[in-house]
Amino acid sequence: MQIAEHMLRTGRRGTLHEFSMALADLRASTHKAGLAWSLAWHDVVSRYRGSILGPFWITLSMALMVLGIGFIYSKLFHIALDEFMPWVAIGIVFWGMISLTIIEGCDTFVAAKGMLSQTSLPMFTFIWRTAFRNLINLAHHTVIIVGVLIWYGYWRKANVPLAVVGLALTLANVIWISFAVALASARFRDIPQIVGSIMQFAIFLTPVFWLPGHGILAKHAVLVFNPFFHMLDVIRSPLMGRMPSGLSYAVLATMAVVGWTATFSVFAVIRRRIVHYL
Repeated sequence: MQIAEHMLRTGRRGTLHEFSMALADLRASTHKAGLAWSLAWHDVVSRYRGSILGPFWITLSMALMVLGIGFIYSKLFHIALDEFMPWVAIGIVFWGMISLTIIEGCDTFVAAKGMLSQTSLPMFTFIWRTAFRNLINLAHHTVIIVGVLIWYGYWRKANVPLAVVGLALTLANVIWISFAVALASARFRDIPQIVGSIMQFAIFLTPVFWLPGHGILAKHAVLVFNPFFHMLDVIRSPLMGRMPSGLSYAVLATMAVVGWTATFSVFAVIRRRIVHYL
């Protein structure tokens, strides 16, 4: 049975058949979500095996970064610490999740070469593996956000349900982007370096360490056409007791629909060739 499924994966029967097989792969991956979670958990555990604090080492280093940038930049920019520290803490934590999910997405299929070539596991299983792994890391880092929100009193006005909605909308976009770079990286091995450079550049164009304010810059093209700004806005604003821009929801919703449609279409067309690329 596994051999027959593998032959179907590598054979071509027309566009409609390709899309039906891609949908079958997606459906099958939902039944193996537990496997994807187990693989993601194993990735985290194996990475920090033998370490005393485990993944909390990254949380500790991130907390020190938040404190350093928060205290120094608040003085340089003449911004009140009780406003700037939560802004930076939320920005750094969620930027880390966004950027790492996209960057690690480049290795999604490459790292799973052995399993893909020897088993008939759904390919989407490895997409969920990358997403789950970074969600596990995010869960550790939320300690920083909770601590800052409590310390500066933002917990009283934080709209957590709306922030969760924003996180879900952000993940809907981050995962398809991770999926897209995984497909590209399977064929072109230069993609990881390109993606890494783009993410390094994007952090300076995105208000992670700086506030856009309410003036001309708040409506500048560098923010309006920056999807990462909108991703952070729908999460950070509710946690700080503010209402996100309606534009951010519109941009992310449109991106999710268009992005998933385009990426899934590409996957359906090249799905049978991914194993050969690897």
